[in-house]
Amino acid sequence: MQTSDAKVKHEPILRSVAMVGSMTGVSRVLGLVREWLMAYFFGTSLQKSAFDVAFRIPNLFRRLFGEGALSAAFIPVYTETLKNEGSEVANRLASRIAGFLVAVLGTVTALGILLSLGLQHFLAYNARAEAVYPLLRITLFYAPLICLAALAIGILNTLRQFAQSALVPIYLNLVWILALVGVCPFVSEDLNVRIGVVAWSTLAAGFVQVGFLLPALRKQGVPLRVSFDWMSDARVKQVLRRAAPMAVGMGTVQINLLVDGVLALYAGTWGPSALEYAERVTYLPLGLVGTAFATVLLPTFAKHAADQAHEMLRLTLERALRTIAVIMVPMSVGLTVLAWPIINLLYTWHSGKFDAQSALYSSRALMGYAPGLLFFSFYQALTPAFYALKDMRTPLKCSVICVALNLCLNLLFVFTWPDGWKHVGLAVATVLSSIVNCVMLAWVLRQKFGAPRLRAVVPVVARLMVLSLVMGVAAFYSEKLISRFLTEAGWMYKLVELTAVFGAIAIGALVYGVLLLVFCREALKEVAGDLRHRRHRGKA
Repeated sequence: MQTSDAKVKHEPILRSVAMVGSMTGVSRVLGLVREWLMAYFFGTSLQKSAFDVAFRIPNLFRRLFGEGALSAAFIPVYTETLKNEGSEVANRLASRIAGFLVAVLGTVTALGILLSLGLQHFLAYNARAEAVYPLLRITLFYAPLICLAALAIGILNTLRQFAQSALVPIYLNLVWILALVGVCPFVSEDLNVRIGVVAWSTLAAGFVQVGFLLPALRKQGVPLRVSFDWMSDARVKQVLRRAAPMAVGMGTVQINLLVDGVLALYAGTWGPSALEYAERVTYLPLGLVGTAFATVLLPTFAKHAADQAHEMLRLTLERALRTIAVIMVPMSVGLTVLAWPIINLLYTWHSGKFDAQSALYSSRALMGYAPGLLFFSFYQALTPAFYALKDMRTPLKCSVICVALNLCLNLLFVFTWPDGWKHVGLAVATVLSSIVNCVMLAWVLRQKFGAPRLRAVVPVVARLMVLSLVMGVAAFYSEKLISRFLTEAGWMYKLVELTAVFGAIAIGALVYGVLLLVFCREALKEVAGDLRHRRHRGKA
């Protein structure tokens, strides 16, 4: 921590991050409830894995056209237009972008359905592929809805309405949960029928999300209407030109994720399901920290860039990286050492479909994903800086390189690792490629405007890693001791698991807090100072 930095007025982003993180945290908790119910009804069955593969398609379009490339290109242009030309012109731009989304994604959805029918007819070669096609035809309709919702969320974030936009994912989880508890028990026990109910519930959730966002936008003076008069709009063309290189980069990433799902299905009928259950646990801290930072940092960086306040952007980025490290390093270590008891506690329940074998596969996947939490979060803090600086090509180049690396590692691991571990290789490949991506992005940013400086971030991260390893040892052995003691005392099995896991987490948190106070006090003070910082109008 440099004393010179402390003299420079900084952007107190952590308050907004904490608010967004709390809202996102509610969604992530509901997501865990949703996945627990999915585990109860479907376990790691072929039907669950087929749905996980099929649902990656609308998520691909969401990343390309929704909260990903198009949104990242749209927000800076919308911010500049709103600042320089007023709300009427900015709202017209938003309506035309919405028209572009409806036109393109409507066409893509129709073509995708026709393609799936053709593939099912001509290339249906085994039960695994056959299970995916009907679910894909349902989930494809979710793509235009979630992309419109993501556009609306981007506008709300630009207007600093973070709470409303952070609520949106909650509706997907609520509708999904209602379908699982309110419909699945009362229909046929055939898993194909029940997974169809789940697929239709995602489509219903898309309508609910859009229906919530449109009135919220109108309340902020943005009557978002679909306008197809976008072909001759210079601003729309500007957005699309900026989005194109990002879309290529993100497209390769998302296609690679889709290939991951197919490879996981090749590894075993349980492969995609085990990865999904592990990802859901990983996404809880990632949503609380990484996604929340990305949500707040893009409009914050865009404002700094529009004001030519590059020094403020530099300090905000470095501060964000240090804060992320304080939170995410111990979470990475904790999830790794407690993977088995956490998975067993969350998903294994009496009379459910998720059995001991499912828990084994899923806990292994969690051990593969958890070490990457820090770098997943760093990536979500670094990329908004490029987008705010209107550099869309660098993230593209880095993404293409890392996608190629990830694909090579995926193929290497899935064909060389032993049965029962092949899907773990996919998780490890994702982590390794994310580390390389973050290193490349940070290096380029340093060349561009001198941030993030190594001396401002690396020493803090190194100390935190050492402290977190000590914490991890304490948490691991605490869970074992508590579990053994309570079992010998005759406690009920689930109560033993619950007490042991939360006891280990509490002991680990206490150890980490004491170590922070002794060995990394400056970083702790910085986080506490951000949380106490008085909120100013117009600042995050």
